Amino acid sequence: MDKDTLFNWIRETYGVEPDYPWFDDNAVVRHRSNKKWFGLVMTIPSSKVGLPTNENIDVLNIKLEPILISSLHHQKGFYPAYHMNKTSWITIDINSVAEYEIKMLLDMSYELTRKVKK
Repeated sequence: MDKDTLFNWIRETYGVEPDYPWFDDNAVVRHRSNKKWFGLVMTIPSSKVGLPTNENIDVLNIKLEPILISSLHHQKGFYPAYHMNKTSWITIDINSVAEYEIKMLLDMSYELTRKVKK
């Protein structure tokens, strides 16, 4: 899945546009109602997630339940969260994980972050 396909799916599914708070190519996707992030899309050097090369990769950070995060770390394309809380967030290489899996996990992140604390 490339970034354009991901952003188009996010627009169609959640009705939100990517937000570029740092005036670069790194984009946040957030809820319209509570402004909480449910995803962060970045292009980073692969060495930042522990890979032996330094080529740029497109990644998606999402929030998930910690038990799920620990099981995903054993699968190809999943890494401890880059620049986020590693207990609650995970980094996904969007070019090496199946599109259906990215969509399912992003939907989980959307649901987890849409709850308003009372």
